Amino acid sequence: MEKDILWHSTAHILAAAVERLFGNVKLGIGPAIEEGFYYDFDYQFTPEDLPKIEEEMKKIIEEDQRFEKSIVSKEEAERILAEDNQSYKIELLSRLLDAEVSFYTNGKFSDLCKGPHISGTKEIKAFKLLRIAGAYWKGDEKNPMLTRIYGISFESQQELDEYLERLEEAKKRDHRKLGSALSLFSIYDQAGSGLIFYHPNGKVLVDQITQYLKEEHKVEGYLEVATPHIGRKELWQTSGHCDYYSENMYFINKEKEDYVLKPMNCPGHILIYKTRTRSFRDLPLRYFELGTVYRYERTGVLHGLLRVRGFTQDDAHIFCREDQLLDEIGGVIRFFQKMLSVFGFSEYEIYLSTRPEKFVGTKERWDMAEGILTDVLKKEGLPYTIDEGEAVFYGPKIDVKLKDCLKRAWQGPTIQVDFNLPERFGVEYIGEDGKAHQPVMIHRVVLGSMERFIGALIEHYSGKFPLWLSPVQVRIMSITDAQAEYANKIKDRLLAEGIRAEADLQAERIGKKVASAQEEKIPYMAIVGKKEAEEETISLRHRSKGDMGKFEIQRLIEMLRCEIGKKSNYLPK
Repeated sequence: MEKDILWHSTAHILAAAVERLFGNVKLGIGPAIEEGFYYDFDYQFTPEDLPKIEEEMKKIIEEDQRFEKSIVSKEEAERILAEDNQSYKIELLSRLLDAEVSFYTNGKFSDLCKGPHISGTKEIKAFKLLRIAGAYWKGDEKNPMLTRIYGISFESQQELDEYLERLEEAKKRDHRKLGSALSLFSIYDQAGSGLIFYHPNGKVLVDQITQYLKEEHKVEGYLEVATPHIGRKELWQTSGHCDYYSENMYFINKEKEDYVLKPMNCPGHILIYKTRTRSFRDLPLRYFELGTVYRYERTGVLHGLLRVRGFTQDDAHIFCREDQLLDEIGGVIRFFQKMLSVFGFSEYEIYLSTRPEKFVGTKERWDMAEGILTDVLKKEGLPYTIDEGEAVFYGPKIDVKLKDCLKRAWQGPTIQVDFNLPERFGVEYIGEDGKAHQPVMIHRVVLGSMERFIGALIEHYSGKFPLWLSPVQVRIMSITDAQAEYANKIKDRLLAEGIRAEADLQAERIGKKVASAQEEKIPYMAIVGKKEAEEETISLRHRSKGDMGKFEIQRLIEMLRCEIGKKSNYLPK
């Protein structure tokens, strides 16, 4: 059975149970989503209501109610909905173009719905209502706030139990909770929602990732550039963002001039390209920028590092000839595969996002670009799913969703073919024939938003980062004050070797110091007592492996440098 059908049918059972318990509640929508379902109600539920609703749902399931489909005219549908005072459903009905619409009925509950559904309610073997949230009607803050009830269902109790177990594990790994516990980042209401402040530990993590990104981009033949955070509005009118993306943009007016906080880096890279005449011999030309961009997101969808209003992305734009496209896109695919592997992500899903309803350029150019992306994916032997209409307005793209250790998908690399922005900006190169030609532009990120990627890393590793990424790699702990000088000597030597070390010289029992380091998920603990100071050794402990015995300092340095150099990305148990 398809999960979407099962989940959507369970949403109907939820609405039927609500109607039984609370009367004729105004209904919003109840779709299947990526994981489970929800239903929106114009009613103020509380978490205490969920067990009562679940009990009523169980009764409906036991009754094995049939899902019956009926077709009626739009006029008849409006009469039925008006009679039930279902104003939100009438609004949905008004947007349908068909002369006839369908209702699905189970028991005494009937809902405007195109289906499909399962045959009967008893096919649902296990379900759980998960949480309550507020949701504006149609996602618009100007509309009424509805109550959204989320849930999940399965064909067996075992599947539900396994899902709930994963959910509990996900809660423990929540990057917002760990971000605070490990002092990685904060978000302050005083500064504004969706804006990230990295603490020293978080900045170390960012720096390690960005340093590696820069090194690898040089190897791949990219030239690093930097562009301003704001630009004149005219720039974004030329690019088309003002027409197609304005609801996500921040506008500034100063001295009668309009500026925009940049939502993307591409126009800036185009301006750099156009500073001089380019030859066919200059192509492909690859510009790379760790560029910070700003996009307006509604408050209700902001979520820690995963959905923010200001973020930095490993953005690059490749200017190339049409005959170079296949090789360039293939190179980007191999590049992101390498990068994801280094950070411990070996599984991912690939989507080909096609032309949206609103787009720039011609259909023919879009068809060509989509065909090129399809050919590359086939050539690279990568399975993919078509994501209809989900491209941005200037070109189709490959979207990669990486999977973490709990098999959850996170948005990661993207590759987009763009014939349109070069045309809008008059981007050219001189070909072998001595004439001006228009290059093609490839937009791509290999990790994506730095904030979102770090959020994924935190949850993937549950905060237990590989040694090369850990903000503090070694903590040296003295057993008594008498070893303080020796502990500092070791710390200074490790720091001189490029190993991030710190000393814990507090007047605490060693057991408490170890426990504190374990809570902070520090990879290695070097314990020094009287004997270690006399022998100039340390007793080494690992956060997952436990006691590792005595080490001379040089041996410790060699082992750590080897592990850091390999960029080991094992997943701790």
